[in-house]
Amino acid sequence: MGETLGAGSPEEDGGDAGSWHKPGRLERQLMSGRQEVRGAAGRDGLLQGDGDALMSPCLSPDYAKEHLAQLQEKAELIAGRMLRFSVFYRNQHKEYFQHVRMHCGNVMKPSLKDNSGSHGSPTSGMLHGIFFSCNTEFNTGQPPQDSPYGRYRFQIPAQRLFNPNTNLYFADFYCMYTAYHYVVLVLAPKGSSGDLFCRERLPQLDISSNKFLTCCVEEGELVYRHAQDSILEVIYTEPVDLSLGVLGEISGHQLMSLSTANAKKDPSCKTCNISVGR
Repeated sequence: MGETLGAGSPEEDGGDAGSWHKPGRLERQLMSGRQEVRGAAGRDGLLQGDGDALMSPCLSPDYAKEHLAQLQEKAELIAGRMLRFSVFYRNQHKEYFQHVRMHCGNVMKPSLKDNSGSHGSPTSGMLHGIFFSCNTEFNTGQPPQDSPYGRYRFQIPAQRLFNPNTNLYFADFYCMYTAYHYVVLVLAPKGSSGDLFCRERLPQLDISSNKFLTCCVEEGELVYRHAQDSILEVIYTEPVDLSLGVLGEISGHQLMSLSTANAKKDPSCKTCNISVGR
């Protein structure tokens, strides 16, 4: 799967950081809607190859920790069963990875999160990170082989980003006028600046026991699981060297999507909205 990329100039990235997942019970809906919505693992559609974000003015965050706890409870109700996985992955265009190699020292650098998702998210326009996905095809246990967000995929062993030295936080739960929902999680190495940011603002999850993303020791080995019926967008708060994973071209189709720049959640959805007394 390894791929050698030549030199190239950066161009604006037209999609998200990862390929989206087709939850088991929602597969047909996702198949029909994949050209209209963003996919799992990120909002990097607004990022230039050099990591500069094309930001619109950020709205003041409204959600306190207690509000996010309510949102988390709603997200837990539809998360579904847990499926095993072994890698985090990030899809982008070839030019993105060329630029990382030629101009960023082979290191993907965190970028500022855009304003997508809930209006009150305390991470919007505030938290720096790199978006990954971990969702798998329910029938194969592997990442999907198609993506709207570029034919090149970086895969990294899960333990490189998620282990007992990592803290996990719940950040958001939303939909965009669809029947399926997105859960935004943050992975931050303990004691890092991202960890300190999240500790003050986001509910922390037990890495071995939660409804979305787990890391457990089983028979002496780390075992990873993700929720089947939610599309996970995982933000990793630190730089990631491409040498820690494998870069290759996906074998499936490159499915184009409409822009979701700073897309907002459906305010009428009873599944993923809460009242914050405004």
